Amino acid sequence: MTRTDADIVELAKRRGYFFQASAAYGGVAGFYVYGPQGAALKRNLEDAWRDRFLTREGHVEIEAPTIMPEAVFEASGHLDGFDDMIVECPECGTSHRADHLVEDATDIEDAESLPTAEVADLIAEHDLACPNCGASLAGTEVSEFNLMFATNIGPGSASPGYLRPETAQGIFVEFPRLKEYARGQLPFGVGQIGTAYRNEISPRRSLIRVREFTQAELEHFVDPERDEPPLHRVAAVEVPLYSAEAQRADDGGIETTTIGEAVESGVIGSPWVAYYLGVARDWYDRIGVDMDRFRYRQHLAGERAHYASDCWDAEAELDGNWIEITGFAYRGDYDLTKHGQHADDDFTVFRQYDEPITVERATVDPDMSVLGPEFGGAAADVAEELERLAATDESAFEGEEVTVEVGGESYTVPTEAAGFAVEEVTEAGEHITPHVVEPSFGVDRVFYTVLDHALREDEVDGEARTYLHLPAELAPTTVAVLPLMSKDGLDDRAREIVETLRAAGIGVDYDDSGTIGRRYRRQDEVGTPYCVTVDYESLEDDTVTLRDRDTTDQVRVPVDALPERIAALRAGSAFESLDDARTETPDEATQG
Repeated sequence: MTRTDADIVELAKRRGYFFQASAAYGGVAGFYVYGPQGAALKRNLEDAWRDRFLTREGHVEIEAPTIMPEAVFEASGHLDGFDDMIVECPECGTSHRADHLVEDATDIEDAESLPTAEVADLIAEHDLACPNCGASLAGTEVSEFNLMFATNIGPGSASPGYLRPETAQGIFVEFPRLKEYARGQLPFGVGQIGTAYRNEISPRRSLIRVREFTQAELEHFVDPERDEPPLHRVAAVEVPLYSAEAQRADDGGIETTTIGEAVESGVIGSPWVAYYLGVARDWYDRIGVDMDRFRYRQHLAGERAHYASDCWDAEAELDGNWIEITGFAYRGDYDLTKHGQHADDDFTVFRQYDEPITVERATVDPDMSVLGPEFGGAAADVAEELERLAATDESAFEGEEVTVEVGGESYTVPTEAAGFAVEEVTEAGEHITPHVVEPSFGVDRVFYTVLDHALREDEVDGEARTYLHLPAELAPTTVAVLPLMSKDGLDDRAREIVETLRAAGIGVDYDDSGTIGRRYRRQDEVGTPYCVTVDYESLEDDTVTLRDRDTTDQVRVPVDALPERIAALRAGSAFESLDDARTETPDEATQG
């Protein structure tokens, strides 16, 4: 069943899943509040991610600050390259994502990868108009807009900072400490679930494009020459792939193959990326993503991040559109190398050789009695640059003088004063910069996808029913306890059962408002997988009716067995497997 964003937003607002923030003050685009149901579902979704991508993989989790100093983002490249294309209407002054305007009005799916000048030409060619006032945008300049939120750390403007646009940098920056916790042994993975911020030009489609969002990111640090993923675990997993080649072909489409076949044929270039595509595919199925509305799309060369040698997006079909919900990238050593160049710490790990080796190493021992008077305050930097040059270019010391560059200025040093020599040294190992494999999940988009794909309609006893087919482990509430009538002690017994189930750690809702049929429909629509009905028979034999949301099947279960049975159902047991339970008819059984 295809639903529009308006349908999802209406249900989400009415049932407490999510709604626009600060509505009492007119609302702010791109910011949403997760209501009581939504906060619970989101928490369960995050726990499911932790279970699969951290606990089961043996990775650890950290929680880093959401504000970081400017130097971090200068090193990472976000200050110069974290931009979207913006076009401002000359009539009403409203700003729009230029590439989105082109994608909405043409068959072009990846306008984001095009140069700004080409996007401006497409706007003119198709005579695109401002969605707000209808004025023509042809001939209007398309420029770059940095998406980071700027702030100041402390009073004044001496210490500029930014709200993080991704959680990843909080992991990369702390690598020197994190490698100590890993005892310097590769591979190891560090995950983080947290808030990120992007000052989107034109937020839209509720949770799909927002300015504050939650990411679940894993940075897996590996030795590129020694570490290989356990592909055998996922080799047989079938995945729907929309490769770059298929996207370029006139008749290309999604091809379903196995992870093993995709790696062997070279469709997926990185075995590490392939491994996480296989792991994630089964996880998406587990949390309720419709596999008939799911694909992995490979990035085209023009849209692939400069640091990524292979990158795939997990995409879900929502309202006829394919939306990215996760990115999988092999980032190489880009991030750690950049921070190593800018920060005052070591972003490498020591790789031990099987046996010590003897090698020739070029060294320098600068004569500071010469460099000091000659270069003054720059002498120490000149000496450091001489050391770097000796390690990278021995031939530079073959003449009588050697020239180095420090701070944009050239300094010439007599080779004799540099103290250059080539010596034999015995080494036990070497320092290497790890490579990074990154699965990056947009929690809000996955949340929205789960809601959209879970929304179903059917008919029960001749009456239309809307319900959320949420997996039991994700549902905000596991079970609702309903007294058939609010009298004769039925409500008192129902409340006692509620307390018993809550004491067992089970999420419970108590509902005695309206007819039993109406309460069933209400719980179905909010996604509660099971209902317990306390009726007059319950007062006689201490059994209750346990009802399954999806099938509406019902069984009688002893009250003292309820906690164990419901816990088993939440863990994945089939409703039909309930032992010692007497089957009853569907909803009508408890409506009389």
